[in-house]
Amino acid sequence: MNTLKIRNLTKTYSNGTKALSGVSLDITNGMFGLLGANGAGKSSLMRTIASLQEPSSGSILFNEVDIVQNPQQIRKQLGYLPQEFGVYPKVSAEKLLDHLAVLKGITGKKVRQNQIEALLQQTNLYDHRKKSVYTFSGGMKQRFGIAQALLGNPQLIIVDEPTAGLDPAERNRFLNLLSEIGENVVVILSTHIVEDIRDLCKSMAILSKGQIIEQGNPKDLVKKLQGKIWSKIITKNDLDTYHRTFDVISARLISGETQIRVVSDPHPGFDFEPVEANLEDLYFSSLIHQSI
Repeated sequence: MNTLKIRNLTKTYSNGTKALSGVSLDITNGMFGLLGANGAGKSSLMRTIASLQEPSSGSILFNEVDIVQNPQQIRKQLGYLPQEFGVYPKVSAEKLLDHLAVLKGITGKKVRQNQIEALLQQTNLYDHRKKSVYTFSGGMKQRFGIAQALLGNPQLIIVDEPTAGLDPAERNRFLNLLSEIGENVVVILSTHIVEDIRDLCKSMAILSKGQIIEQGNPKDLVKKLQGKIWSKIITKNDLDTYHRTFDVISARLISGETQIRVVSDPHPGFDFEPVEANLEDLYFSSLIHQSI
């Protein structure tokens, strides 16, 4: 069982921006979801775990090894798919994976060949192995990104906003692949898409303004909100009034009408109806409570 222990991690950039503030997490094998809006600090946390930058303070232990003091130890066991990654033009998927495998220290030609073939099969790219990666669709590029991240059999895999921009079919294919990978290693899925966490992760944390504001099992966290979420159809002109009166966690237009959801322990009155809580409610209510 792999273990990642993060304690009181902070990161302040040279321009004074405080990206992380006192982040502490315990992560073990399986899919771990890190949920937060753009600018919440997710990429800063991922880059720090991946030893691409040093924290301002705090510690990160992977299998009891301090990876801040020994970054090379994590690099040997890490697979990383950043939010954006470039590829060499006019180089086939097969040749590019071979080049990346050499960079990762896989020197035996036969070993590289066997591993690359297996990864292309696993990511459903084998039939496209002779094609240039830059011609791939968005979903195919993301699957290629996972293939390169899996070179060398890493024990910690980080994927940063992997499904942004994918169509529903590619998103499902990609998430199924991640779920399969996450059975035996630590996979950290950083995303702002609630459905990615809901569908895949046994553990999660919500990051906002560089701080962890909620963490645990998604289903258990949502259970705490059951009986506290209420819904009502209102006119759009009344939305500001309801925002001032209630803890409105979401408002959406449905068939020309505005449906709001509020969080409240007692019945809020005003013809609100009880509704089943979901992970999106947890996310937005956590942000409200942080700002109070």
